[in-house]
Amino acid sequence: MKMSMGRMGRRLLGLAAAGVALVTSTAAFAELGQPAEWEWRLQQAGSPVMETIETFHNWLLVIITVITLIVLGLLITVMVKFNARANPTPSRTTHNTIIEVAWTLIPVLILVSIAVPSFRLLFLELDIPKADLTIKATGKQWYWTYTYPDAKIEFDSLLACDEERTKCTAPRLLAVDNNIVVPVNKIILVETTGADVIHSFSVPAFGI
Repeated sequence: MKMSMGRMGRRLLGLAAAGVALVTSTAAFAELGQPAEWEWRLQQAGSPVMETIETFHNWLLVIITVITLIVLGLLITVMVKFNARANPTPSRTTHNTIIEVAWTLIPVLILVSIAVPSFRLLFLELDIPKADLTIKATGKQWYWTYTYPDAKIEFDSLLACDEERTKCTAPRLLAVDNNIVVPVNKIILVETTGADVIHSFSVPAFGI
C-alpha cells in the first residue's frame, strides 16, 4: 500500500466535500411547492422556517460526512498498522489521558454544535404570529374536509382520478378536485384534526 494514510484521507475528504456540495446545491429543479422527477433533496424553500430547516439539514449532513470519514480512516489505520502481521507484539497500554479527554470533549462539542441551531429552529417554529385567516382541516380516510370558520364555508377535497387529471397539468396523486384558496401575503392558521384515522397535513415547501 504505497498511498499514505494522509493522502488517502485528503482524497476521501475531497470526494465527501464534492458530494455535500451536490446535495446542498440550491438549484431549483421544479416549480416552488411542486415535486420534480428524480427529486431526492428537500423541496425548494418557500418560507423562512423552511430555509432554516434546509440550512440545519445541510449542516447535519456535513457533520455526518466528517464523522463517517474520520471513523473510516481510524478503521483503515487500525487494520493496516495494528494487525497481527504488522504488529506481532501488541502494546499493553491501558490509559492515554489525551485520547480519553479528546473522545469526551469532541462528542460534547459536536452535540453543542447540533443543539444550538436545533433549539433556534424549534423556537422559530413555535413562534406563531396572529393569523389573518383560520382554516380547519379534518382528515378522513381518503380525503380532507376544509372549513373556513369565519366565513362559515365547508367543502370536501378528494383526490382527482386519472381521467380528471389528464385535463390538467397537476401532478398525479397530488391533484384534488377542490383546492384550498388562501389570500396572498397573509398569515394562515391551519388547525388539523382527524375524523377516523391519524392524518398528516403537510406543505413541504413551507416546512410544515
